[in-house]
Amino acid sequence: MRGRPAVFLDRDGTLIREREYLSDPEGVEVLPGVIPALQALREAGFALVVVTNQSGIARGLYSEADYHRVAARLERILSDGAAGPDLTLFCPHHPDMGGPCRCRKPDTGMHEAAARELGLDPRRSFFVGDKPSDVEAAVRMGGQGVLVLTGYGTASRDEVPLGTWIAPDLGEAARMILERPEG
Repeated sequence: MRGRPAVFLDRDGTLIREREYLSDPEGVEVLPGVIPALQALREAGFALVVVTNQSGIARGLYSEADYHRVAARLERILSDGAAGPDLTLFCPHHPDMGGPCRCRKPDTGMHEAAARELGLDPRRSFFVGDKPSDVEAAVRMGGQGVLVLTGYGTASRDEVPLGTWIAPDLGEAARMILERPEG
């Protein structure tokens, strides 16, 4: 039996306005069109999984508790709009501080953990973010990458893997996903 498809979503620059090393929950600003996009994806049967690199923790710029306060605020905002994620995972590491890890994107540790926990099929899934590291997991896992031009997307559009879809924002990315040909 095939697992459920998912949309793996980067947080900063994709769901919320990019703020360097966000540690204050008051700095959470959901980008326009995000809530209706997530609602539409959920209604279509996709699991919604947030996967986010948070190297500011490894760098000592904020604590895991700070991260969790920011994540809780985003969760409240999205849940109030009936668009809360099924699961949120974060990587607190940085290769320059502690060495490499399996969870830091572009590696697939967070995606694999979500697939196991939620019974997801990465080959039927979409990997959405504003950096090449957000969409490269799609190549490794057999899914479809979608670069959004919010956040760092415009600056990194020439660096994404061949076959990556490009969308101006999450609203358009959701439309593309929902209109994809089946099979």
